[in-house]
Amino acid sequence: MRIDSVRPTAGSGVGLRIAVITASFNAPVTEGLRAGALEYLEEVATDEVVCVEAPGAFELPLLAATALGSGFDGVVALGAVIEGETDHYEHVAHRCSEGLMRVSLDTGAPVGFGVLVAKSVEHAVARSAPGPDNKGRECAIAVVNALAGQRSLDRKAAPR
Repeated sequence: MRIDSVRPTAGSGVGLRIAVITASFNAPVTEGLRAGALEYLEEVATDEVVCVEAPGAFELPLLAATALGSGFDGVVALGAVIEGETDHYEHVAHRCSEGLMRVSLDTGAPVGFGVLVAKSVEHAVARSAPGPDNKGRECAIAVVNALAGQRSLDRKAAPR
């Protein structure tokens, strides 16, 4: 039995066009997420990265669909939905996650879910801090890994 493993490495972003869409709401958190994502995309030598701002997490699915319809290979969607005094944050987080998943499945392209849903600002800030545990970085890694997996599967499905 042959087992293949796909593990992107430095240079695995070559040929990729990635849109990084960041919600401007809760900017102190989302800017940290974007910095982490961009750092990783630079490490893997992504050919083209375009950064776009969304007003908030609720608008991320629409902009992700637009980016993928414009020829991008994948989307890194970043936002922060933090619990407040009402249930509003639950609705925004739920619809955002559903919308991003739908865009990914409808287009067949990876849409990374880098939207923090946190109980406090402190929790969100900790997850957007620089370093290997930055959730924006993890989201970008997931998108590049998914694209590598798709390309590997496409090669395996091709007639020999």
